[in-house]
Amino acid sequence: MFRRRFDPHSLALQEPCDAEPPKRGRRIEDKPLSDFPLIAIVDDDEAIRLAAESLIRSLGFAARTFDSAEAFLASGIVRKIDCLITDVQMPGMNGLDLQDALIARGQQTPIIFITAYPEERFQKRARANGAAGILVKPFDGQSLIDCLMGVLRKGKGLCNPAGRPKLS
Repeated sequence: MFRRRFDPHSLALQEPCDAEPPKRGRRIEDKPLSDFPLIAIVDDDEAIRLAAESLIRSLGFAARTFDSAEAFLASGIVRKIDCLITDVQMPGMNGLDLQDALIARGQQTPIIFITAYPEERFQKRARANGAAGILVKPFDGQSLIDCLMGVLRKGKGLCNPAGRPKLS
């Protein structure tokens, strides 16, 4: 087994890992798409979108990518997703504004934020509004996998990667 390094420019498997792969009863091709958790990825950086999509699909989950919060909201799948992974800093509507828009629509979608700017003000606001997790770039693929699996197992499992203090 290998730990996946979340490097948008290389999808190579880099480090050994003890994690077990997800168990599958049937081949993916034999199951309808609706049988898999659907994960939406919203990021203006195409490399991040593609790397995250590849990682999520490698777990056997369905993934849809969007280059903006506005494109995601207009997509028609908002109520169908099991988890949203979104960047914070994006042109137009940012990740926090997207969270606010979902709350205004009555959506209780678990959201995992990814950010290169881990300001305490942002983290407090995101958590106060129910963020399921916050990952600070750069992070390895296993951190995203652990957070996502926690969300899917617990509905709104709160993930906090090692080395990152939890906010009260």
